[in-house]
Amino acid sequence: MKAFLKKEWMEWGRSGRILILMFVFILFGIMNPAVAKLTPWLMEALSDSLSDTGLVTSGVTVNAIHSWIQFYKNIPMGLIIFILVCCGCFTAEYDRGTLIPVVTKGLSRRKIVGAKALVLLAIWTAVYFLCYGITYGYNEYFWDNSIAENVFFGAVCTWLFGVWVISIFILFSVIAKNSSQVLLGTGGAAVGVYLFGMFPGPAPFLPARLLEGMSLLQGVNGAEDYYCSIVAAGAMSILCLTLAVWRFDKRKL
Repeated sequence: MKAFLKKEWMEWGRSGRILILMFVFILFGIMNPAVAKLTPWLMEALSDSLSDTGLVTSGVTVNAIHSWIQFYKNIPMGLIIFILVCCGCFTAEYDRGTLIPVVTKGLSRRKIVGAKALVLLAIWTAVYFLCYGITYGYNEYFWDNSIAENVFFGAVCTWLFGVWVISIFILFSVIAKNSSQVLLGTGGAAVGVYLFGMFPGPAPFLPARLLEGMSLLQGVNGAEDYYCSIVAAGAMSILCLTLAVWRFDKRKL
């Protein structure tokens, strides 16, 4: 298990994928407060051209809430990039046949799935909270994060949504034959749950509610409104990983 974890980490480092993800999430972390900070200047610069069309702009005052709005807009894009970067972590091994030697030498198939899942979740956690930390630090420097409620709890909810998506990704990586099928399956499941969550009845019980971090920060919803979604996301993640382990034991490499 330790040897396979080391192999996974070395592969991520040598392929440059970890650097790509770090760059993307650092960029998002800087862009969130930067966009909010530049909004008044941009509106002032556009005021003359807008006045010619009959639109009158008044002074725009921004605070930490505007930066957090950008954070929750950018994180879904960051999660999509994360899935695209690591979409071949299983299927590439199938194509190259690199799993056959380690399995024939006695490495448990369950440990292979476990090692890959641990690396994926660890990298997602690291880059996500790197982005969150940069945004939080700049918001505290320019404004004051105390204007927002449940800042950390809202971030954890969105992080957990990412964990749920990654668990679905791992399940489809074990089932599918190529990266396209993995992306279609993962995207279809995530979008399907998101659309189903638009109905008021099942919405409180679906993981898609975890993306509503701004409702927490603005005090529209309380933490207790997300407990059912947290339990659902956690239970579904465990179920997907369990099914992935079971299916991988039966897969022909």
